[in-house]
Amino acid sequence: MKRNLVFIGLLLMTAGAVKAQTIKGSIYEEGSNQKLTNVFIKDINNKQITLADKDGRFEIKSAQGHTLVFDSPGYVSDTLFLVNEKPLKIEMKQLGVALREVTISTTRKAAFNPQAEYPEVYKNAKINILSPSTIFSKESRNARRLRRFFSNEQRENYVDRVFTASYVSSLVPLKGEELQNFMALYRPSYAYVKSNTGPSLAVYINDSYQKYKALPPDQRKLPNLNGQ
Repeated sequence: MKRNLVFIGLLLMTAGAVKAQTIKGSIYEEGSNQKLTNVFIKDINNKQITLADKDGRFEIKSAQGHTLVFDSPGYVSDTLFLVNEKPLKIEMKQLGVALREVTISTTRKAAFNPQAEYPEVYKNAKINILSPSTIFSKESRNARRLRRFFSNEQRENYVDRVFTASYVSSLVPLKGEELQNFMALYRPSYAYVKSNTGPSLAVYINDSYQKYKALPPDQRKLPNLNGQ
C-alpha cells in the first residue's frame, strides 16, 4: 500500500512538473532576421496565451506534446508541435503584398469577444491599489498587454466590417490587387469610421481615390512590412 502511494505521488509530481513548464523563444521574420513584436501565441491544448515583446521574445506555459499557434497581421500563421522544452526560434513568412490586407481582414473573427473567450486576462489585468502584485507582477503586466491587444483587434474588426472590398469597389473603379493596395493605403482609422458612416465615408473614399490617382505608379503599391 505504501509503495502504491509513493508511486501515485511520483506520478502527480511528474504531471505537475510537465504542467508547470515555461517555454521560451524568439520570433523573427523569415529571410530578414527582423524581430517581430506583438505576435499572438496560443497553446491550443491548455489555452494559455501570450504576446511576443518588443524584442520578439516570449514565454508561455506549455509542455512537450502541446501545439503552439503563432499569429501576426501580415504574416502566415505558424503552427508548432512541441517535441521538447528547448528554447524556440520561430521564423514567420511574410504574406504576399497583394494578399496581405484581404487575408488579415478575412481571418479576423466576425464576432470576436475576448472578454468571453479569455476572462482570466481581464481578471488579471485589473489593478488593486491595495495589492502591489496587481500592478508590478509579470502576470499582471502581460495581462494588460493582452487586454490592449484585444482592444485593438476589436477596433480593427469594426473597421473591417465597414470598410469592405465590396463597398469600396462600388464607389471606385478598382479591383484585384489595385483595390487591395488602395484599401491598405487609405484605410480609415477606427475613430474616423465610428464618427463617419454612410455618406461621409463615401466622400472620404472618393476623395482618397482622387489622391490615389495623383500618385506616381510606383507609390500606388503597398510597401513591404519591413519598410523596403
